[in-house]
Amino acid sequence: MKLKLILVVALLAWNYCSAAKTFDVRDYGAKGDGQTLDTAAIQRAINAAAAEGGTVLVPGKKTFLISTLELKAGIQFRMDGTLLVSTNQADYSGNGVLMASNAPNLTICGRGKLLGQSLSFMTSYEATNEWWLFKEWRPTMFLLTGCTNLVVRDITFGDAPFWGLHMLGCVNVLVDNVTVENRLDVPNCDGIDPDHCRNVEIKNCHLTCGDDAIVIKATRQTNDFGACANIRVHDCVIRTQDAGVKIGTETTSDIHDIVFERCQILQSSRGLAIQLRDEGTISNLVFRDIQFVSRVHSAPWWGRGEAISFTAIPRTPATRLGKLKNVLIENVSGVAENSIRVNGTLESRIENVRFKNVAVKFDRWTSYPGNVYDNRPTKVIVPEEPHPADGFNLRFVDQVSLEDCSVSWKKSSATQFRYAVHATNVSALKIAGFAGDSAAHPLVWE
Repeated sequence: MKLKLILVVALLAWNYCSAAKTFDVRDYGAKGDGQTLDTAAIQRAINAAAAEGGTVLVPGKKTFLISTLELKAGIQFRMDGTLLVSTNQADYSGNGVLMASNAPNLTICGRGKLLGQSLSFMTSYEATNEWWLFKEWRPTMFLLTGCTNLVVRDITFGDAPFWGLHMLGCVNVLVDNVTVENRLDVPNCDGIDPDHCRNVEIKNCHLTCGDDAIVIKATRQTNDFGACANIRVHDCVIRTQDAGVKIGTETTSDIHDIVFERCQILQSSRGLAIQLRDEGTISNLVFRDIQFVSRVHSAPWWGRGEAISFTAIPRTPATRLGKLKNVLIENVSGVAENSIRVNGTLESRIENVRFKNVAVKFDRWTSYPGNVYDNRPTKVIVPEEPHPADGFNLRFVDQVSLEDCSVSWKKSSATQFRYAVHATNVSALKIAGFAGDSAAHPLVWE
């Protein structure tokens, strides 16, 4: 993995921009009173910095009301103050707030905040489902497309109405010490989304999100941005209503050589997740040194408390599903309300999955209905499948090993769980050093 290159790029970008000329947005007419729309003034500062090279300064102790800003190549955009997202769609020239396209050597940094005013983009709160219903339009916080040598560091963004840091087709990326402070009851407010990106390092981030916290995607695009590859995520702390660390569901191109390690997932609906639903192949993945908590949430939220959920299920009957193969899960532990699940299909069997020193304690502590596997999104099989909760549930998998793994059950909840290991249509299953009994029977192999 080409992570040394990323770090060198980051240091060069930081040192260069720190020494370059500063363009204070107030000198270009920005008021910073939180009421005047400062988009045009800040854009003038960005354009001037791009022409000469330098740092655009959003000064501290000020609040700047903004809509779409087009960041440019070779600048440092330094947020020390607060950027407040406009709630008026007519103010926007695109679907994002901070946007960039084919802008090499861009750095976004600072100790300030980007605030999304999420509830202004909602219609009402649906108490039965415990979430906000959204309006037809809501902006993405960041949409950075085709950027090389991209650095995003030290900033905070939050209260997002939609996706957060969306990087599409970017190469050589460092995301460091970014804090995400979204509401847990607003849907689709992902934290960080590398999409068709390569050579990416995401580290030291703290994320609170209603939707997936860190999710690697390959969305369907009219332009061919290529595979998602050589990505390392490490030393992050996560709290989410959805998956803690995830690949998918959009998997239209290959995704390979991905490492998640040394992360703490304080709350999730699935601790670790892979959702292959399209034609891309997902391979060479490592999940290492991760602790998690996974629980059931209200019905609309995806995930039903699965500890680990790796699934390869066609999105539609016409989908020619890719392959999911070569996955290592090592030194992973957690508490969950539902199974460790690896589920392929007859047409797309999952290959070569190795669990090494994986320990999960199972319990039921929420009052939401359990004993369901969440297969969404799919129109091929039942989206939410009634199923007793096993420790390990393996279906349509070839070459799977459980080495020094353990499951345990809280005595008061044991009647809601079933087998320690349940394997259906599995070949080359190897179990060594397995610890733990089950509520019914330790191993069923069908």
